[in-house]
Amino acid sequence: MAPWQHVGYDIFLVMAAADKPLVWLKGEIKTPPFSAAARIEAGVLLRRLQHGQSLAMPQSRPMPGIGARCHELRIPDDRLTWRILYRIDPDAVIIGEVFAKKTAQTPVDVITRCKRRFRAYDVATKE
Repeated sequence: MAPWQHVGYDIFLVMAAADKPLVWLKGEIKTPPFSAAARIEAGVLLRRLQHGQSLAMPQSRPMPGIGARCHELRIPDDRLTWRILYRIDPDAVIIGEVFAKKTAQTPVDVITRCKRRFRAYDVATKE
């Protein structure tokens, strides 16, 4: 696979050979209405993960309740905080969910959805 991909008129996705790709598990995960600053913050943090860097608090925290190697990125925005639930695999950064967190605990339905998506990904990639 080429280290770049044409994704639109004069737009290319460039990825160094050592970078892990981002895999978005759910087609319905749309770009949330981030502010410009939050969009940049999310991009920078995801790029660091692609480069193989480990993130810690306050940007990221482990989510062992979802599974091994699962974490939650924290993206502060104007009036709320966005979360990106992800898993670090040896060959990719897997994105399970993006949502606005409004309570202290991660909603049970979000955790359940991510577990199901990660399981389905594991089954699909083993075939």
